[in-house]
Amino acid sequence: MARKAFLPGCAVPSYNPMLVEKTIEHLKSVYPDLSVIQKCCGKPTQAVGQADKFQERFGGLVADVKAVEADEVIMACQSCMKTLSTCQDYKTTSLWELLPTIGLPKELVGKAKDSDVVFSVHDSCSVRGYDGIHSGVRWILSELGYKWVDPERSHAKARCCGFGGMVVPANPEVAKKVMERRVADFDTKHIVVYCAACRKSMCDGGGQAWHILDLIFGPVIYSDSPLPVDTLASPMSAWKNRRKSRQTIKRVMK
Repeated sequence: MARKAFLPGCAVPSYNPMLVEKTIEHLKSVYPDLSVIQKCCGKPTQAVGQADKFQERFGGLVADVKAVEADEVIMACQSCMKTLSTCQDYKTTSLWELLPTIGLPKELVGKAKDSDVVFSVHDSCSVRGYDGIHSGVRWILSELGYKWVDPERSHAKARCCGFGGMVVPANPEVAKKVMERRVADFDTKHIVVYCAACRKSMCDGGGQAWHILDLIFGPVIYSDSPLPVDTLASPMSAWKNRRKSRQTIKRVMK
C-alpha cells in the first residue's frame, strides 16, 4: 500500500486546530502509517510574483514529502493541491474526494438528519473543473444528513469568493465588492464552504458560512446556531492557532 501524508495547509490550522486533530485521527484510523506535514505550499508568494520565494517554499515542502517517503499526499486545501500536483514524484488527492471512498466516522453518519438548515454550497474557484471534489463535498453533506442546494453559479461556473490572487491585501475595496457579489448568489442564508479563506470571505461579504469540517466534527447546525469565531480576522489569533495545530500534530502523531 502506498505511504500517505496529510497536508492540512495553512488556512485550516489557522482557523481551528481541533478540526485538524479530528481529521488526522480519522485518517490514521484508516492509514496507521500516515505522516502529517504542516507547511505552506508557497502559493501566496507565487500569486504576488515572488518567484524565488515560491521556489524556496515549494521546494522545501516537496523535500519534506520525500523525507517521509510519501507516495500520495492528501490535501484539505485546494490551492495546495493544485500547487503540489505540478510535481510528478507523488500522487495528489483531495480530502473531499477521499472521504467518500473511506467513509466518515460511523458515529457521525446521519447526525444532522433533524437539522432545519438548508445550506447553499460555495465551490472554490480554484477547482472549478474538479467534478470529483464537487460531488465529494455534496456526498459528505448528504451522509451527515444536511439538506443543501446549489446556486446557479456553482461547480464549473462558481464565482471567486473575493480572496483569490491575494486581492485582499492588494485592493481591499475590490475584494469587498467581489465578496458581496458572491454572497448575493445564494438562495439560503446558511453557506457551506470547503476552504477556510472562502469562509472568511463569505462572512466578510455579509453571509453566514461554515467550513465543511465544522459540519463533520462540530455540533449539529440549526437555524439559530451561532457562527464559529472568525479567528482569521486576527493575524495574531491565526498565528497562535497554527502554532497550536503544530503542537497538536506532534501529540497525535506520537
